[in-house]
Amino acid sequence: MDALWVRCVFLLACCCASGLGSANKCDEVRKVFQLRQIGPSHLLPSNPRPGSDLQVCVSKNSTCCTKKMEERYQVAARRDIQNLLQTSSSSLKFLIARNVAAFQESFEALLWQAENYTTTLFQDLYHSMADQAAGPVRELFTDISLFLLGSEFSVDELVQRFFDALFPLVYDHLISPSLSGVSLGHAECVRSLSRSVRPFGGVPGHLADQIARSGVSGKLLLQALHLGIEVINTTDHLQLSRECRRALLKMHYCPHCQGLTQSKPCMGYCINVMRGCLASMAEIDIHWREFVRSLEGLSARMHGPQDLEQVLLGIHRLVRDAVRHAQENGPRLSAQVYKLCGPPSRKPAQSVSIQHSSSRESIPLKASVRAPGGSLANRRKDFLSSLRLYLTYYGGLADQLCASDLASNDALSCWNGTEIVKSYTLRVVGNGIKAQIANPEVKVKGADPVINQIIDKLKHINQLLQGKSIPKLGSLDQIETGSGDAEGRYSGDCDDEDGCAGSGAGEVKRKVSRVSKLEPPVVRAGSAGRRGRR
Repeated sequence: MDALWVRCVFLLACCCASGLGSANKCDEVRKVFQLRQIGPSHLLPSNPRPGSDLQVCVSKNSTCCTKKMEERYQVAARRDIQNLLQTSSSSLKFLIARNVAAFQESFEALLWQAENYTTTLFQDLYHSMADQAAGPVRELFTDISLFLLGSEFSVDELVQRFFDALFPLVYDHLISPSLSGVSLGHAECVRSLSRSVRPFGGVPGHLADQIARSGVSGKLLLQALHLGIEVINTTDHLQLSRECRRALLKMHYCPHCQGLTQSKPCMGYCINVMRGCLASMAEIDIHWREFVRSLEGLSARMHGPQDLEQVLLGIHRLVRDAVRHAQENGPRLSAQVYKLCGPPSRKPAQSVSIQHSSSRESIPLKASVRAPGGSLANRRKDFLSSLRLYLTYYGGLADQLCASDLASNDALSCWNGTEIVKSYTLRVVGNGIKAQIANPEVKVKGADPVINQIIDKLKHINQLLQGKSIPKLGSLDQIETGSGDAEGRYSGDCDDEDGCAGSGAGEVKRKVSRVSKLEPPVVRAGSAGRRGRR
């Protein structure tokens, strides 16, 4: 009798202990559920219960989950992964965004510096017309700025417009300065002759060519970086498929239903789930690698005529050469102006200070003040050196998330989707859509159409970065070359003695179009405000 009594007491104690353990198990689940703000606590059962109504976290044992909890867990699992994606890309995104701002700031600083050089040129060498030249100079650099920001108009036209405005000033102050008070009609006639008599030789065409070449490269660099940010934003907010969401729930939170709140998935299991969920994203890998290498190629080509810094800071020298050319051809120009516009109607000047370019050997601009942060070339070099660290970002993202955040590093135990085991025994598949056919954890039906769109954009920008879609003159979509020769050179150095006068050579159109459909909205020159840089 005593033995039977002892046996009954033992069995009762075991049952009580079992019930207490289960209660404690669900208490821990409740704490984590509330701590992570997954949902209200009333969704949790007070004690383990049968899980026959569960769809994903199915178990033969009793469970601490309800169907409502399972739904909340699935939302939490999706949120956790999206937060991880954004965290993992944050340094890359910051790197690109910071350099977009830095390059734009450098462009603006260079434009200001180049304009200042040109203004100083007129003040020091051609003082008598410096005030009148200030407006055309300001307009020239405003137009260049708008072009670099993505405006759609001809570089040739904006450069020629500057030299059209400059010719009457050069004629009145340097070529025929003995009289003053020229009539507006005569000044306009002189202006209208600029493109036919070609007072500045081939300088306008040469300057337009340099701005087009270097400007297109600079615009393309900024455009590519903006696309890089767009790629990251797209993948940061990847729309996860239903199969992926269920797999993430099973990997992250189904062990909670069994009271295993501290468990982590096995490495192989995690890799299968994440490679399945990020299969479309892995397709970006090859195009992202090409994107980084293509940026390096573009940067390597940005020297000489394609070096925006060198071109902008050399504009004042070309303007000086243009004025000298007009002075040297003064007799010819005077004869042509007299023939086509007639004698000017103006009064004798009281005093005129004639300033020739030979009066001083050089302008005081030899100490070049660089843009903030060093030269553009050095800035590009530093940026690309940092970007190269992210060359394999998309190809290794799934594995990186598992290794650094998600999977268990414990070689003794891990969650395999069903129970705690020593190791994951199923096959681990490769990256990409095709490899997921054999994925035992996630069914992948096909590529994400949004990812396909961003891949198409990467393909397009890579073509442009590599120059495969760019004509020899350097535009991104098209350049109408007019009478340019087969090598992309201009016949702009031809003078009247070569039979070019009146041939319409000054009207050759080389339209530099907008970079591509990825550009910022077009800013029309006619309605654009001026830069507030003073």
